[in-house]
Amino acid sequence: MNADHVRISVVMPIFNEAATLRQAIERVLDCGFECEVIAVDDASTDGTRELLKSYDDPRVRSLFHAVNRGKGAALRLGFAAARHPIVVVQDADLEYDPHDYKVLLQPLIDGRADMVYGSRFLGGPHRVLFFWHYVINQGLTLLANALCNLNLNDMETGMKAFRRDKLAGLTLTANRFTFEPEITVKAARAGWRIYEVPISYSGRTYAEGKKIGWRDGIATVAALLYYRVFD
Repeated sequence: MNADHVRISVVMPIFNEAATLRQAIERVLDCGFECEVIAVDDASTDGTRELLKSYDDPRVRSLFHAVNRGKGAALRLGFAAARHPIVVVQDADLEYDPHDYKVLLQPLIDGRADMVYGSRFLGGPHRVLFFWHYVINQGLTLLANALCNLNLNDMETGMKAFRRDKLAGLTLTANRFTFEPEITVKAARAGWRIYEVPISYSGRTYAEGKKIGWRDGIATVAALLYYRVFD
């Protein structure tokens, strides 16, 4: 794949991110690659929906859920609409920087990888925040590694990239944050070539709008076991 002609589809699942959405989209469009943004609103109630409907740029396509279904469901809708050979997951909360795509996508561009995890724990600059979030994240990643025979550092990262043809071959069903364990288990089972690269991370606090909590950690454990043993 010629790096000078790489085209990417950036799927952005969104729920109540009116305060950061426009800046998040502009950052993606300025990422240095030819891209389309597929913004999937998951039934927001804070004006996000109206903002997307008024966004006037042919590179941005907006899709809408009538009811809130979760991040995984929003991603599936966006994946189905993707047109370009590489698909990137990008949150709308400004925690992840699209300028890191240059590093994130390189293993895909040069043909080494089918999927790339952008790790927050491999040495990139990051905002110092919650100790227990880090401990729980590492515990979940360790469990995923044990179940899937992998050596990831950050399974739960919100920045991942895929070959679209590989992604189309998986049957995904998770509706909420359990997308992360599902894609990990199924990619490992399918024998995908998985890479991990360092990225920057500007995490936010709950006062600033962070949504994931300890209940999602419990759901992730259950999902890892379910997708590895039963699915």
